[in-house]
Parts: sequence; C-alpha cells; structure tokens
Amino acid sequence: MAVICEKVIEDKTDSLSLIRIIDNVTQTATGPEPPEQMPPILLSHLMLVIALKAGKARGRYAVKIVVEDPSGSQLPSAEIPIQLEGEFRGVNLITPINVAAQHEGIYWFDIYFVAARDKESLLTRIPLQVHYQPQRIPPT
Repeated sequence: MAVICEKVIEDKTDSLSLIRIIDNVTQTATGPEPPEQMPPILLSHLMLVIALKAGKARGRYAVKIVVEDPSGSQLPSAEIPIQLEGEFRGVNLITPINVAAQHEGIYWFDIYFVAARDKESLLTRIPLQVHYQPQRIPPT
C-alpha cells in the first residue's frame, strides 16, 4: 500500500488508520491583487504512508522515494532503510511530505524497493495534483 493522507494513527499492534486519503490539494490566495502565479506551498501537513509485506524477503533493504514535479524535474530523493523478516510480517513507513510545491500540476511520488546498491525496482507511483485558485476581493 502507498497513499498520501492527512493523518495516520498507528496502534500498538502496528495496525494503521488513515484519515483523509487525498490525491489533490488546492492553494488559494485572497486579496485585491492576488499573485497570478502560485506562491510556493509546503506540503508538510500531508503524510506519505507505505506498507510492505515481506513475502520471501529477509534482511536489510531500503525504500527510495523520488518526487517528480509537474515540469518533469526530479527533486532530491530520500532513501529509508528497512529490515524485513519474511512471510506476512512487513514494515509500515510513515513520513511527512517535506516538499515545497513551486508549480501547479501533478507531482509524482515514485516508490522504489532497493535490494542492493544498483538493484532497485519501481513498486508504484502516487500522483498528487496541486491546484491554484487566486480569489480577487474588492478593497474595503
């Protein structure tokens, strides 16, 4: 599982409750002369949740997260080490999204399983659509 949500509750049995799973964010700017271009928005209020089951995998691995902005540029990636014990046991990764969205459009979160230094496999891609809505209001 890989999703973006607003809040995560993890109990002592490692069960997860995901609150407000989302795939789009709207940034607004209100005033007599709101900017035409979207001001940067920090997406740190959102959480990225990745849950993996081990299956046959045992040992030390990593999960790599690569974010691609709407222009196709890749932002600096993050790599999180994990330990897998095989079978149905797995790992839950919960991390805030520390991305400053500079542009409107779709931000892609590519999730890779890293088995060795040069051996990584794309597990999934998560889209997050960022919208901008300037709202002009007359001066008072």
